[in-house]
Amino acid sequence: MTLTPLVYWAQRHEDIYLRVELTDAQNIDVRVQENALQFRAQGHGAKGQNEYEFSLEFVLPVKPEVSHKSTQRQVNITVRKEQHGWWERLTKQERKPVFLAPDFDRWLDESDAEMEIREKEEKRNRLKASRHKEDQFVSLKTVFLFTYNLVQFLGFSWIFVNMTVRLLIFGQDSLYDTFHSISDVMFFCQILAAVEVLNAAFGVVRTGVVPTLIQVFGRNFILFIIFGSLEEMHNRPVVFFVFYLWSAIEIFRYPFYMLGCFNTEWKTLTWLRYTLWIPLYPLGVLAEAVAVIQSIPIFDESKLFSIPLPKAIGTSISFSYVLYMYLLLMFLGKSR
Repeated sequence: MTLTPLVYWAQRHEDIYLRVELTDAQNIDVRVQENALQFRAQGHGAKGQNEYEFSLEFVLPVKPEVSHKSTQRQVNITVRKEQHGWWERLTKQERKPVFLAPDFDRWLDESDAEMEIREKEEKRNRLKASRHKEDQFVSLKTVFLFTYNLVQFLGFSWIFVNMTVRLLIFGQDSLYDTFHSISDVMFFCQILAAVEVLNAAFGVVRTGVVPTLIQVFGRNFILFIIFGSLEEMHNRPVVFFVFYLWSAIEIFRYPFYMLGCFNTEWKTLTWLRYTLWIPLYPLGVLAEAVAVIQSIPIFDESKLFSIPLPKAIGTSISFSYVLYMYLLLMFLGKSR
């Protein structure tokens, strides 16, 4: 014999909630036909393990779509109202069915429900405002990163093109005046590269602070200390090779980052960025090492940056010892 389960109900302005007291329900069939909800399932209810069913004809129209979720202790049913509003009762018949009772765990008066709607709306507005601020931050960050990478790309492109043209026009002679013709733009680009360390430190980009700091410091050490402080190094061909290899790497790296600002990838550029890096990076390290080695006798002779010791000792510690340590750390770091 088919039995009727206990059913508890509550409402909001948009939904009707039904809780069917049926344990371990199986073969659940819930549907809305002609504005009446039909329920049938097998489970353990007030009369033990049996088949239970009930029907409810709603007082006002509801949508035919109905959702339900079964737990170990009950079946929860949600029905959407056709129009938003507050119902004075659930069923079309004025007399409440005996198996139906209010669900006081979810029950709200109309005023309380309206307050709940206002709270949800305020929460939604706060979330929307928060997302708007976040979107503004993301857009500003995107513009900032794109502009930075664009400026660096233009700077290193100018260096690369200028050096290539000079090499084609002047041939070997262009190797000896690279510093005088290129250094100003290279100084600008490498000083600006300090922004990359700040971006990593403040979380603007997802990259490690230490690797970025090492890379920027290493290049600036070569540029400002080895080349910039020694006039004897200005006319050395090694300057050409260091600058040319640096710029050859960067003219592919920065456009790659520019596209990354908009979550876009050009496969050809990606291939060039990572494939050309394989030979260019170690060649760049080798050129930097040659520059350091060529500068050591100059530092020994000029005593530049040497550390003076007390007069009783009567000598000083040459800066070349720092350069030897730098070379050692350079090759230890690059070999990892």
